[in-house]
Amino acid sequence: MKVAVIGIGYVGAVSAACLCKSGHQVIAVDIDEQKVTSLKAGQSPIVEKDLDDLIRTYAGNDTLSATTDLAQAIQQSDISLICVGTPSKKDGSLDLSYVEAACLQIGQALKTKKEFHTVVIRSTLLPGSAEDSCLPVIEEASDKKAGIDFGFGHNPEFLREGSAVLDYFHPPKIVVGTLDEKSADTILSLYKNIDAPRIKTSVKIAEGVKYAANAWHALKIGFANEMGNILHGCGVDSHEVMDIFCLDTKLNISRAYLRPGFSFGGSCLPKDIRAICAHGKDAGVDTPLLDSLMVANDIQIKKALDIIRKSGKKNISLLGLSFKAGTDDVRESPLLRLAEKLIQNNYQLKIYDPNVSQSQMQNAALPSYILEHLCPEASNFIEHGELFIIGHSSNEYDSIIRAIEESNSPLLDLVRKTPSLEKKQGYHGICWA
Repeated sequence: MKVAVIGIGYVGAVSAACLCKSGHQVIAVDIDEQKVTSLKAGQSPIVEKDLDDLIRTYAGNDTLSATTDLAQAIQQSDISLICVGTPSKKDGSLDLSYVEAACLQIGQALKTKKEFHTVVIRSTLLPGSAEDSCLPVIEEASDKKAGIDFGFGHNPEFLREGSAVLDYFHPPKIVVGTLDEKSADTILSLYKNIDAPRIKTSVKIAEGVKYAANAWHALKIGFANEMGNILHGCGVDSHEVMDIFCLDTKLNISRAYLRPGFSFGGSCLPKDIRAICAHGKDAGVDTPLLDSLMVANDIQIKKALDIIRKSGKKNISLLGLSFKAGTDDVRESPLLRLAEKLIQNNYQLKIYDPNVSQSQMQNAALPSYILEHLCPEASNFIEHGELFIIGHSSNEYDSIIRAIEESNSPLLDLVRKTPSLEKKQGYHGICWA
């Protein structure tokens, strides 16, 4: 396939050279004449392992060419990859000016192009940017419609500087977000010889995946550094601790706990986070990341309360009280905290959790007024609800959840176990729908 790569920076230079190795013919485009001249001479515009050899090889046999003429590159290619920068503005927001400028020129070139062309944004964009800011520029300039007259999609990269060529050919996944199936298939054909999971999704999901990945990487580094500072102060080898920590791929380095939903609770996490933060403070170690965990946890409870308040309903039925389904442990349960807030704000609350008996609650030294709201029968719980809150999702609640689904009352879902619920009128997912 003939590919135009727009922007010969880090992502563009690596993508251009690797596409050549995959058997494609590439035209690299940049407004910087020095970069273009460098590429034509077979020299990489950036320092990156193995990139010099690739560029030297493919520039020398005309598989890789370079130009400042974007319009000509569009006319001579089947697909274009926008790889220009998206730097920060002074206020921290994303600067889309380079992407939008490229989109404008592409749109102008497409206006006179007869052949079908697919436009792919590879630059990092916040969810919604491609469809709301970039695509309209192309459609207006070209007087054409995406998905009909030209293809459009977002194909985020997952390259690490220093190992980008290796990462390109051995990615953890290939994610393609498009408006139509034809565009998805065209973009994926660029990677036909690369063995990796292929994900077709929406443009916004593809954008979100990239941001989730980068935020997670930054979070991991910040976490490792804060733990390192604390452990060092304890006279502990932080690297040995983290080496052992990383051996756990069931809980620590895994999908576990990475599902958006409600707050954490129980007898371990809250107290241990407080303890390690207090220790850091006593030792003179700053722990802003760890300190923020309890703040972030409280935000989910506040968010649930905001949704309930906006519903205007007063008779609330809460499914679940223990901190986790399948247990009777109410220690630092976020559902218990939510229930207390509702009662304090004069909501008429019924709670159903058969695992939490009255004797267990009394032994836990909980406020006595909670007992008054514990509903022993599921039928009373269902009859009461003007708004249902699903806090647990174990199989023992399946019949109750079906009854909630069949009712006319709205619901707030904190767990997202039953996809069919999302079709119900009045459905609210705490951070998804």
